[in-house]
Amino acid sequence: MQLSCSSLPFHFMFLLFMLILSFSSLFFLLLLFLQWRYPNHKRLPPGSMGWPYIGETLKLYTENPNLFFSNRQKRYGDIFKTHILGCPCVMISSPEAAKVVLVSQAHLFKPTYPPSKEKMIGPDAVFFHQGAYHSRLKKLVQASFLPSAIRGSVSEIEQIVLKFLPTWKNATINTLQEMKRYAFDVAMISAFGGQQDSEMEGIKNLYQCLEKGYNSMPLDLPGTPFQKAMKARKQLNETLRRLIQKRRESGKEIEGLLGVLLAAKDDKLNHLTDSQIADNIIGVIFAAHDTTASVLTWILKYLHDNGDLLEAVTREQEGIRRKIIEANRGLTWEDTRHMPLTTRVIQETLRTASILSFTFREAVQDVELEGYFIPRGWKVLPLFRSIHHCADFFPQPEKFDPSRFEVPPRPNTYLPFGNGVHSCPGSELAKLEMHILLHHLTTNYRWQVVGDKDGIQYGPFPVPKRGLPIRVIPRNKKAK
Repeated sequence: MQLSCSSLPFHFMFLLFMLILSFSSLFFLLLLFLQWRYPNHKRLPPGSMGWPYIGETLKLYTENPNLFFSNRQKRYGDIFKTHILGCPCVMISSPEAAKVVLVSQAHLFKPTYPPSKEKMIGPDAVFFHQGAYHSRLKKLVQASFLPSAIRGSVSEIEQIVLKFLPTWKNATINTLQEMKRYAFDVAMISAFGGQQDSEMEGIKNLYQCLEKGYNSMPLDLPGTPFQKAMKARKQLNETLRRLIQKRRESGKEIEGLLGVLLAAKDDKLNHLTDSQIADNIIGVIFAAHDTTASVLTWILKYLHDNGDLLEAVTREQEGIRRKIIEANRGLTWEDTRHMPLTTRVIQETLRTASILSFTFREAVQDVELEGYFIPRGWKVLPLFRSIHHCADFFPQPEKFDPSRFEVPPRPNTYLPFGNGVHSCPGSELAKLEMHILLHHLTTNYRWQVVGDKDGIQYGPFPVPKRGLPIRVIPRNKKAK
């Protein structure tokens, strides 16, 4: 039975009208308050705050983010205001403004995350801090991912690749899910070293549950993905504490990030607490595996769609393989440093796909930026995707063209790992695992996309539709 407006009681219609009128009045009062609080000599950036309370959140999440950003950039310029996720925001898409926020005036813009994300990863993780604690933790994490620290991991990562690839042979796989498995195993080695404890399988299972709830609505109700994830987080913390205690008592040299964190002391010779160690291990694994898996998925998509480029990459990798066979050895760190075309393919994928579309910062005080006033507490979002797709910096930005990286990009226009004190410390490890996988994949296999070849999904990172299902077959190696 359908219900028309005319059949509703008059008093209900009147109440609904008054409710809408009240919300509208409150919204206009808020605008008047902002005008009074921030007079003309303190101009807020141009833009629209959208509907009362919900702002422009629905628009951001129901239309292509590229269109959301570009339409407003065309209308308002490189800096504009909006209101998303319950917060007033300023979005910036000029390299100069991004440098101010992330580097030269970074102390005025603290990293900020939704409270649910902080709960899930852990409040002591390096991502949620600035100042002395952040500097100390950042140095420790970076020490685990410097080239000098990860060059010895090449053999271990190669063994993971050689274990994975045969399971794809003559099978249809979900590329994103398989790349997540691969990147997760690499992240585990980086965090815990090559030593395999009985707790490792349990840690993997708990992480999978945590990941499923990470981007869900933060509803702490029975049966929701969020509540299941929070239970898994509690169990993960207990498992890591047991592992930390076990490694401390072993008397053996402890490898990986865990070893670095366990050995760390401050000026007063105080060690990190178990909670600080656990939160940072969880955070680093989270950061290391999801984004890397998304980039690898796009690389396979772009190589599939550009056959000539795939063959050129294969020739480069075959040259390296011949040297390896002649020397009767495995892949080395030096080999991965001599893959110029493969490196440019990775660089162009990072630019074109722009897995990290933007990052959140929060003004810690009233700030002036490019002639506009940003109030304390407002979120500031450098739009990496908009900068990477600007034709002024990258001609024909939608075209996949690795040759553009034969010349270094203009400073502050290429930010796939962020910039400044909060840039990703694991960028070298991510690139290393991409090089190793591509070496063995291109020289031994070919792949064909199954189903629709186009389309993008966001969950939350942009990836090819349905995670890029592909059919993997052994490569027909012709005599040359």
